[in-house]
Amino acid sequence: MNKEVLRNTPYDPELSTGARNAVRTCLRIQPEEKVTLIADNACQEIAAAMTAELDTLGVSYNAFLLEALAPRPLGDLPAPILADLETSDVSIYTVYAQRNELKTRMQMCEVVNRRHIRHAHMVNITKQIMKLGMRADFNKVDEISTRVREIAMHARQIRATTPAGTDITARISPDYNWLKTSGIISRNKWGNLPGGEVFTTPEEVNGTFVIDGVVGDWLCDKFGNLRDTPLTIHVKGNRLVEAHSTNTELRDTFWKYTHTDENSDRVGEFAIGTNIALDDVIGNILQDEKIPGVHIAFGNPYGEHTGATWYSSTHIDVVGRNFDIWADDRQIMRHGQFCLEQ
Repeated sequence: MNKEVLRNTPYDPELSTGARNAVRTCLRIQPEEKVTLIADNACQEIAAAMTAELDTLGVSYNAFLLEALAPRPLGDLPAPILADLETSDVSIYTVYAQRNELKTRMQMCEVVNRRHIRHAHMVNITKQIMKLGMRADFNKVDEISTRVREIAMHARQIRATTPAGTDITARISPDYNWLKTSGIISRNKWGNLPGGEVFTTPEEVNGTFVIDGVVGDWLCDKFGNLRDTPLTIHVKGNRLVEAHSTNTELRDTFWKYTHTDENSDRVGEFAIGTNIALDDVIGNILQDEKIPGVHIAFGNPYGEHTGATWYSSTHIDVVGRNFDIWADDRQIMRHGQFCLEQ
């Protein structure tokens, strides 16, 4: 355990507001509960701010730095962490992802899902995000997310367009659940922080998506903000069929990732971002997928939550900018702003 290391790590006091939001507002940790805090060297300062907040609350917790347990990238999540999760009510994951570590996060989430742990998933969290998205009014985000989910779950199709050329339509299945990860985290579904999205597994997606925001997983760190070199993809019958970009390395890397297994090119997630504190892409998928608008993901459909019966070993989100959105015939977003009162 690395609790004392984190307690002795200096941190920017500007991180305290976001840490307090995570511990007290989003996770609503109670003094009698036990917490597992997982961090790495890249996120050590942020984890130190979390540790200080946990200490202030007086909660029982264990803290782990990945590099102190095993060399990176990890092949498996270290056994001491998995064992500690088995006895915790709450977990916090503040880690900067490395290539081919998705398996370790799935191992962690298996315990989280099975034990219904309130889990804050903060992959690739940065100081910038702690000072932006993590300062959102998550009670307000939750209110908007609840309204969007209510509209979406009764729609038969959702269409999204952008000035850059996105025109994509998702047919929605009544057999699949819509999930809300607004930042207010419950035992029913772990959530990313900063929060702010509702999502489902679509029955079928067709159309063009211009990715002028970001792509997910480790590709995000490599390629960053795609405003100037967008990736345009075409989806037919829920499968990725074409990808084009002037950045051929981005195009080829994305294509290879989405052809890892038989379902890596299949749309597993259709989502609407709801974090109204955000207004532009910063080049980090953890925050950027929460910007009001549509994002989709290829691969793992999180079937244990949505009800989808297929699986993929990969999951990669793609984000655009400045959406108009219609749920059936009702417009719910115009120029990137919600219009829910109509």
